[in-house]
Amino acid sequence: MKLVRCSENGRPFFGVWDEKGGIVREIKDGREISDEDLKISELKFLPPCQPSKIVAVGLNYRDHAEEMKLPIPQEPIIFIKPPTAVIAHDEEIIYPPMSKRVDYEAELGVVIKKKAKNVTEKEARDYILGFTCFNDVTARDLQKRDGQYTRSKGFDTFAPLGPCIETNLDPAQIAIELYVNGERKQFSNTKEMVFSVFHLISFISHVMTLLPGDVIATGTPAGIGPLNIGDIVEVKIEGVGTLRNKVVSL
Repeated sequence: MKLVRCSENGRPFFGVWDEKGGIVREIKDGREISDEDLKISELKFLPPCQPSKIVAVGLNYRDHAEEMKLPIPQEPIIFIKPPTAVIAHDEEIIYPPMSKRVDYEAELGVVIKKKAKNVTEKEARDYILGFTCFNDVTARDLQKRDGQYTRSKGFDTFAPLGPCIETNLDPAQIAIELYVNGERKQFSNTKEMVFSVFHLISFISHVMTLLPGDVIATGTPAGIGPLNIGDIVEVKIEGVGTLRNKVVSL
């Protein structure tokens, strides 16, 4: 099932998206699905969840660690992106004037279903609402200058996610791609992750409490590179869909 959050004439609502049919049916009172078909072309996509935080994972693909000339980590490297960075499918990424190098990073996003604290790997699946496309936009020059990730990863619009949450997906072996202006820049598979989705949920939940709607961005494969003003960047994840955003100046 593909869950979406949309706006109709300024009214936000959650719905179930029939992607092939191009229609959305509203979820009423948190459980009942409406019989009314709404055309997705007449709706505005909103971020499919409203996270209190985004917990992102660094160097979680072996080939990406190699291209960064860094050792494969012995345990997950985690950092936070603020909820103010979140934008939806088809919204614009703003290129900040203080950066001279802004990069794309295609990632599988995991959306948390219920409060999670000290979860085991075996329990982790029960805490997943579903999966979404995520772009960990990064001011690479500022990341290198600062030596840590808060500024480089935290700009407004630097956390595009969507367009939906796919609730029926096995994250162990799915293709992940990224395109800039139609040219493929990243191509890999989640089987290349250093730490699995379930390990990440367990590890992070032993550090901090995860709340419903929180997102774990599970790391990017090799092939990262720069974005320029005017570029169209697309994250494509098998079984989920395509997240598309345009890069604009402030």
